[in-house]
Amino acid sequence: MPDKNFKPYALDMSPVIFGTSGLGNLFVALNDDVKQEIVKECIAHTQGKLIFDSAGKYGAGLALESLGKCLKALNVDPDDVIISNKLGWVRTELKTPEPTFEPGVWRDLKYDAEQHISYEGIIECFEQGNELLNGYIPQMVSVHDPDEYLAKATSASEDEKLYNDILDAYKALETLKRDGKAKAIGVGAKDWRSIARVYEDVDLDWVMIANSMTIKSHPKPLLDFMKRLEDDGVQIINSAVFHSGYLIGGDYFDYKLIDANAPQHKTLTKWRDDFFNLCAKFNIKPAEACVQFALMVPGVKSIALSTTNPKRVKDNIAMAEVTVPKAFWEEMIINELIDKNCLEYTNILS
Repeated sequence: MPDKNFKPYALDMSPVIFGTSGLGNLFVALNDDVKQEIVKECIAHTQGKLIFDSAGKYGAGLALESLGKCLKALNVDPDDVIISNKLGWVRTELKTPEPTFEPGVWRDLKYDAEQHISYEGIIECFEQGNELLNGYIPQMVSVHDPDEYLAKATSASEDEKLYNDILDAYKALETLKRDGKAKAIGVGAKDWRSIARVYEDVDLDWVMIANSMTIKSHPKPLLDFMKRLEDDGVQIINSAVFHSGYLIGGDYFDYKLIDANAPQHKTLTKWRDDFFNLCAKFNIKPAEACVQFALMVPGVKSIALSTTNPKRVKDNIAMAEVTVPKAFWEEMIINELIDKNCLEYTNILS
């Protein structure tokens, strides 16, 4: 059970931290020069502490490897950068035409990845990640995708076994923190309910909520939980707020290809069309609206943004400072594009 006297480690977080899935060839394969230019732009334009969010799962370790290479090539002092490594996936040999995890979304990978969630597995992930990072050591560590791990359960007893694996994984993280090898322990997941479950048993310094708290999806139970985290002093990073780019014009929603003509996607397609029309009416970029909403919910200290285009880095950072008029939010509510229940916990109409 969590320690009642535990006080979360206060990370010095910038409003925007940099996701690295693009460095792992998510949706598109980038050459090394482009990747280095992306990292260079992040360094040049960041507001406050330079923070990168990565994971062994991203490109089967390619994102970590590319980030380490870029930082080294750009002569970045390890003390000048904070790296978050979400642990739980280990690079393995590629034995199939494409990787076996998240098929269809990663490009030109030379390795596969397997989920290793246990005490020993997390230590293995941490050590492999450090090797891939080429001398840069992550200060922030977490268990990646506990929701996906738990989703494998076919019975209550199996669920309990898998959850105990996760708790063992956190014992490994606590060991790393106690030994001074990491500063802050967190969790990252797409299904926020798995985060809430872990929070009942583990002392967390920070939480990353992905694909869950967005302008498109903001359930009240999640808002309630985020308010609790805020009251407890746990910092929240909001990520994947574009739902894999779909809310800003992409073809994928939460890593799944969307067919506008498919009956099962009609409601989602209409929501985006109405959202785009309203953004155009107020001369607001959809990305700006997404980012501003994501920053206004309880406890959010930073938003993680990733790009495969170096020219977008500066604009991504600037979006954290954009002012969205009150009238836009009012019409979003009137048109039922956002739930009025969110008003209890946001200041969008103030």
